[in-house]
Amino acid sequence: MAPSSSPAVLNFLAAQPPERRRELGRVRETIIRNLPRGYEEALAGKILAYQVPLAAYPDTYNRQPLWYVGLAAQKHYLSLYLMCAYGSPDHAQRLKDGFKAAGKKLDMGKSCIRFKSADDLPLDVIGELVASIPMKSWIEIAKAARKR
Repeated sequence: MAPSSSPAVLNFLAAQPPERRRELGRVRETIIRNLPRGYEEALAGKILAYQVPLAAYPDTYNRQPLWYVGLAAQKHYLSLYLMCAYGSPDHAQRLKDGFKAAGKKLDMGKSCIRFKSADDLPLDVIGELVASIPMKSWIEIAKAARKR
């Protein structure tokens, strides 16, 4: 996927202080480089969302695009949202194992990984997880979750 040239995305990045913009950029580059075909980058509120376009899956529970990954600048830290780690025990374990193998501390909520620098993340593991679910499979996972 090519980086978005959306004015909203570019304005969001430009509004960040230089150090935060650099760290967001490093993680964003990893996401974009590994994002399977079909997902799009958009600004959703104050979060860069890597999502399934409504044209591909309009029947979401909230009529909004289905998120796959999110990247945000919070007040005191940066956040990476890996929905695949939230929805899959296997992916969550791969993430935990990747942090441990890299000797890095995982500071995570349900799907939110908090970090200050891209160096706090095992970017290779993040890239593998981002690359792990093609868009059509992610749509099927969402559909199956709604049936439960």
